Amino acid sequence: MHRPQHLVCVACALIASALALAALLAAPSAARAEDKPVSFINDVAPILKESCYACHDAKKRSGKLDMTTFEKFMQGGNNDAPVSAGKPDESLLLELVQGKGTKRMPPEGKGQPLNKNQVAVIAKWVAQGCKLDGGVDAKADLVRELRLRWQPPALLPSYPFPTIVNAIAFTPDGKGLVAGGQHELTVWGIADGKLQKRIRTRAERAYGMVFVPDGKLVVAGARPGQEGDVRVYDIIGPGESQNGVAVLDGVANPKVMLKQLLDSDDSVLALALSPDGKRLAAGGCDRVVRVWDVSGGVLNAKLEQSIENHADWVLGIALAADGKHLLTASRDKTAKVWDLATKESVMTFPDHQAPVYGIAVKADSKVGYSAGEDKQVRTWNAVAEGKQVRAIGGHGDFVLKLLAHPKQPLLISGSADKTVRIWNADSGAAVKTLSGLTDQVFALALNPDGTQVAAGSYNGEVAVWTLTDGKLVKQFNASPGYVAKK
Repeated sequence: MHRPQHLVCVACALIASALALAALLAAPSAARAEDKPVSFINDVAPILKESCYACHDAKKRSGKLDMTTFEKFMQGGNNDAPVSAGKPDESLLLELVQGKGTKRMPPEGKGQPLNKNQVAVIAKWVAQGCKLDGGVDAKADLVRELRLRWQPPALLPSYPFPTIVNAIAFTPDGKGLVAGGQHELTVWGIADGKLQKRIRTRAERAYGMVFVPDGKLVVAGARPGQEGDVRVYDIIGPGESQNGVAVLDGVANPKVMLKQLLDSDDSVLALALSPDGKRLAAGGCDRVVRVWDVSGGVLNAKLEQSIENHADWVLGIALAADGKHLLTASRDKTAKVWDLATKESVMTFPDHQAPVYGIAVKADSKVGYSAGEDKQVRTWNAVAEGKQVRAIGGHGDFVLKLLAHPKQPLLISGSADKTVRIWNADSGAAVKTLSGLTDQVFALALNPDGTQVAAGSYNGEVAVWTLTDGKLVKQFNASPGYVAKK
């Protein structure tokens, strides 16, 4: 696994100057800090969310204590109120967060103990009377309140480490590639591999992206463990030029970020558009697959149904060309088929016996394809009993992505073994192995006319090949400004 490395070098003279200045300002600064009121929503709630919600959310309520709203937090649980306004020394919460062993909160094995600064913040808030900020409803969900106040960081001028490419898409003209970056989408020219455009996003990572018929880009993304979303962007929207690269604001500019279709409490990991462009589906960590009618344009999208059909994360989605069926892959070790008309699950394919990452469907809508941790690409009947037709082996590690060619009997798979492979979908025969990437393949995409395939990897590499002969067209790292260290 690759880890970001940050090197900090500060001259001794600067350190000395800073220490001298700090000494001059220490007393008045301390006085100002002492006088400043502690904000519950900005200072205390983030600590509670990170350190306490694992045991004290609305579902688990350990000790019957729910800390997800201010009102419920102050009511307490089995031990009554956790804090005593104006009396930090008599507050049970402070006693527990400073405790050890079985009396420590969070308990050992459930999270790291609060540091001295965090304890001091809570103690000061209690001493100041346990006040709730004006304008915040005591009944409001604190996770959502914190989410509303969070702002994404500015774009990195250059990446000190490579980004993970979890999603890519060819531009509608087939001349460019959109890749997910760190709180941004990046657009690259295929001919020269150069960065053309950067679109700042709220989501830290993009996990799925599709262009709808009118040229708008729909992206499923997330701040893992914090929030997930599905948003619509106009990547031709207004922006400014920085060093020859167009920079667009996909956070605050309504001419760039056109619409938000979904706001979720965790990552949205999969996104699919029906072959006719009339339906859009997304799923992820909350196990719910949502299906929108986008026949009137994505900006007029209407949520048709929400499907909860899996026992674990939804990792892949495919919409059949017949307009009647939805196929899904899940960490619960199954692939499933859902009837969109009757709103019923019609088939479960359990043969992988391991998490299923990739899902695809044949153009005739009758055959399903799935792949996952068992390193197999499996073909099965998608309209009857779900019986397996064949299992295709060849990859040396997990198969993470799967595509079915819309016009040719071809399957394309991307694997943790660093290769992309092409298979005959009808016979299961190996056609080509596309190599060149040096890390796990996390993303796949076909160009609009189906003649090229692109892949993105864990270490930021992106490669484009010609499908007919497997020739490498272009390879580059989709991390703006990144220079590989020797």
